[in-house]
Amino acid sequence: MTEKKTAIGQGADEPIVRRKLSEQVFDRLRHMVASGELAPGDAMYSERELMELFGVGRPAIREALQSLASKGLITISHGERSRVNRLTPGMAFGQMDEIARLLLSTEPDNLDHLKELRRLLEVATVRKVAPICTPEDISDLRGLVSAQRGHLGDASGFIQTDIAFHARLAEATGNPLTKAVTEAMLTWLFDYHAPMLRWSGREETTLSEHESIVDFLEKRDAETAAEMMAGHLDRSEPLYRHLGDNKSA
Repeated sequence: MTEKKTAIGQGADEPIVRRKLSEQVFDRLRHMVASGELAPGDAMYSERELMELFGVGRPAIREALQSLASKGLITISHGERSRVNRLTPGMAFGQMDEIARLLLSTEPDNLDHLKELRRLLEVATVRKVAPICTPEDISDLRGLVSAQRGHLGDASGFIQTDIAFHARLAEATGNPLTKAVTEAMLTWLFDYHAPMLRWSGREETTLSEHESIVDFLEKRDAETAAEMMAGHLDRSEPLYRHLGDNKSA
């Protein structure tokens, strides 16, 4: 009897939570996606089939499907069956997007932390890429430098192409998570870019530095390429700042 009381008493102070039916349906469907029972590209069961499968009403099914869609697990199309999406690292960081932007806007120090993270990641990326980059990698990077030059005087287009250059560099590592982190990080930084490039001559400097980085990657000179990237980021770092921050760039 004492042993039974002890067992019952363990965790007795934890409340018993009655979960919503839609949450239970969501968990089961998520498990079906994670296990491969529902594979990328598969059509989702109809609402009626899900109602019969789980023994719940239409509102719970619809709410669960909306939750799956909001997390990027399925795509809901009006007039067609919902389909299971292919899961990618980019989707994972996309789910963090709103929270990341809030962190950056409400905690100013986080912008400096993000810039520091960028430097650590991108300098390491160059060292990783130098000995393994392919002729295709070099060609793509040079093409992006050329495309970026075509956006001289167009600050928004220039920065978007800048992001593409750094993302393609990250892709050359062969690690999809590195590319996803780089793209997310630079997209968040974009919100804090000071609109001063066209008046300061920094566009030409950026292009020259990008070209030099690619040159040293082609030569497989990892250390010099890394030094070039570090200098490039050190120079551009002051361009990213919160509104109202009047520090000289």
